[in-house]
Amino acid sequence: MTVMEQRGAYRPTPPPAWQPRTDPAPLLPDAAPYRVLGTEAAAQADPGLLRRLYAQLVSGRRYNAQATALTKQGRLAVYPSTTGQEACEVAAALVLQEQDWLFPSYRDTLAAVARGLDPVQALTLLRGDWHTGYDPREHRIAPLSTPLATQLPHAVGLAHAARLKGDDVVALAMVGDGGTSEGDFHEALNFAAVWQAPVVFLVQNNGFAISVPLAKQTAAPSLAHKAVGYGMPGRLVDGNDAVAVHEVLSEAVRHAREGGGPTLVEAITYRIEAHTNADDATRYRGETEVEAWRAHDPIALLEHELTERGLIDEAGIRAVRDAAETMAAELRAHMNQDPVLDPMDLFSDVYAEPTSQLREQRDQLAAELAAEREGTHS
Repeated sequence: MTVMEQRGAYRPTPPPAWQPRTDPAPLLPDAAPYRVLGTEAAAQADPGLLRRLYAQLVSGRRYNAQATALTKQGRLAVYPSTTGQEACEVAAALVLQEQDWLFPSYRDTLAAVARGLDPVQALTLLRGDWHTGYDPREHRIAPLSTPLATQLPHAVGLAHAARLKGDDVVALAMVGDGGTSEGDFHEALNFAAVWQAPVVFLVQNNGFAISVPLAKQTAAPSLAHKAVGYGMPGRLVDGNDAVAVHEVLSEAVRHAREGGGPTLVEAITYRIEAHTNADDATRYRGETEVEAWRAHDPIALLEHELTERGLIDEAGIRAVRDAAETMAAELRAHMNQDPVLDPMDLFSDVYAEPTSQLREQRDQLAAELAAEREGTHS
C-alpha cells in the first residue's frame, strides 16, 4: 500500500471527551426574516414608539430626497442614498443610549442625523469641506467610513476597551452586504466573539454591492448564518419593517449591555435609488424589480398600521410631512451658502500629537498663507 493509499484509508475520529464549544442551534437565525407589521404582534407595539418611528421615517425620506437634489445642483460631490432603507437607519439610531457609540458606513448619514447630528454636519464630508464634519466624541458617532468595513474593527476595539474600563457602552456598527466580503468583516466578528465585546453588527442587505448582486458574493443561506461560524447569535429581520428592526436591534443591544457578547443582525431591505449619483442602476437591474420593492415601502407599511389602529389621522400625517419639509428647507438654505474654509483645518484632528512631518507641513502652509496676505495688503 502506498503512502497516499494509507492516508486515504485513515479516518480520524474525535476523542471520547470531544464536544462542541458552543451549541450552534441557538445561534442560527430563523428561516424567514422576522416581521411585526402585518402580524398579530403589531397590536402589542407601543403607540408612542410607532409614532416616533413614523416621524423619523418621513423626515428621513425627505432628507434623502433633498440630499440627492443637492448633488444634482453641485452642492454635494456625491450622495449615497438610503431611500427605501430608512427603517434600518432610524432604528439603529433610536435603540442606542446617549453613552453608546454608532459606527456608520458612508451610506449611513441618515442614521447619524436620526441620532441627533445636524444634517449639514452629516453632509460636510460628502461636500468635500472637512475631514469628518463633526466631533465624533461629542456625538458618539464615529467618522463616516468610506473604505468598506474598516469601521467594524474600530467598533470592536472601542467596545472591548469600554468593557475593560467598566463603562456601560455598546457599539452598533453598520455595514452593507458588500462590506461582508471584506477581510475587516471577518476580523471584527472573530475578535468580537472571542472577547465577548458589547457590539452589535447590523448588515443592511440592500441587494447589491454597487452592481454586484448578493448571489455573486456569497453562497451562504443568509448573511446572518455567518454568525454561527464566529460563535455569536445571528438574526434575520425584515429591514423595511421599522418596528421589527427596532425590536431585534433592541434585544441585541440589551444582550450586549448585559455581558452576552455580540450579535450579527441581517436586515433584508432594498436600495431604491442608484448606488450614488455617479451610478447607472438600470445597467444591472430592471424597473420591475424596483417597483416590487416600492410596494414594500417602510413608510407605507408603518403608516398603514398607524391608521388602522387609529393612532394617526390626516392632520397628524400632514404635521409630520410639514416638519420634514421645514427640515429640508433649512438644510437647503445652509447648503446653498458657500462655506468659509480655513486651510489650516487640514492639520486638525489628524493625530492626537502631530508628527514632525505634519508640523513641518503645517508651518510651511502657514508661512505661505501669511505671505499671500502680505502681498494682498501691499
